[in-house]
Amino acid sequence: MTRARPSTPAGLGSGPYSEAQERTIAAALDLFVEHGVSGTSLQMIADALGVTKAAVYHQFNTKEEIVVAAVECELLGLEAALDAAEVAERGPRALDLLMAQVVHLAIEQHRMVGALQHDPVIVRLLAEHRPFQEFMQRLYRALLGGDASPEARVRAAMISGAIGSAVTHPLVADLDADVLADQLIRQTRRFLDLPG
Repeated sequence: MTRARPSTPAGLGSGPYSEAQERTIAAALDLFVEHGVSGTSLQMIADALGVTKAAVYHQFNTKEEIVVAAVECELLGLEAALDAAEVAERGPRALDLLMAQVVHLAIEQHRMVGALQHDPVIVRLLAEHRPFQEFMQRLYRALLGGDASPEARVRAAMISGAIGSAVTHPLVADLDADVLADQLIRQTRRFLDLPG
């Protein structure tokens, strides 16, 4: 079962979430990964929790609110790393630390990474969710390190896409998480020409 973290999102969102909301988010995440957002009903979430649909409505007004809350909870670790990178001096060391955190979180949450990238409902909702868009702009600025040239933008897009694809790829499904993290960090450093 995917575990929602205690939520006190500073930039992303709506939290903090109550324990009951966190249980709802965790159950919904598992169902979203297995069935997609469109294939998951509020009744399915209620059944997974062993409560009534009315109890789910008591925690969140709509399924869309659950989707946004679920994404926010999954991104909290990355937000903390982004905060740290923004406070640190810009440069190779800050970018290296941020990329290592991106890799570790992508591996830890690999089931959700696929949904974030490919579920059309999640993609649509996040495109309309201003705090998520602002978060992504912050992340892109950190990845670019002040260089908005076409080369830097393509490089950042390629590396973020590569990490997301790699953690969900069948070729690495049997790799130990530490081995996968080590290899992804090595390849990321090489691609971004960061010191090892």
